[in-house]
Amino acid sequence: MSVSTSNAYGKISISDLAIAKIVQQAAMESYGIVDTVARRFTDTLAGLFGKEAGGKGVKVTTSGNRIYIDIYVLIKYGVSIEAVAESLKEAIKYKVERFTGMFVDTVNVNVMGLKL
Repeated sequence: MSVSTSNAYGKISISDLAIAKIVQQAAMESYGIVDTVARRFTDTLAGLFGKEAGGKGVKVTTSGNRIYIDIYVLIKYGVSIEAVAESLKEAIKYKVERFTGMFVDTVNVNVMGLKL
């Protein structure tokens, strides 16, 4: 799926994969985030066989002009999980809204583990 908008110059469509890559980049730039992790075992297998299309650990769902994001991350041991998760939500929301011009309705941060 993709999110679409139009202006005086025409129609603009942005794929979910493009949004997922922006989300992943925002996550990797955030303090306390070590990595994004695969959501399902099949995603891990796809990565092993070189079928990874990008956006690992990110699920983007669009409905109309609203965007719903789920991200799965590993957080650095010793930092406040709540503070890192809230900071990550704000960073993702800001960057995706700036990139797409659409409204980000929900950002769910799923902490899958801690890493030293």
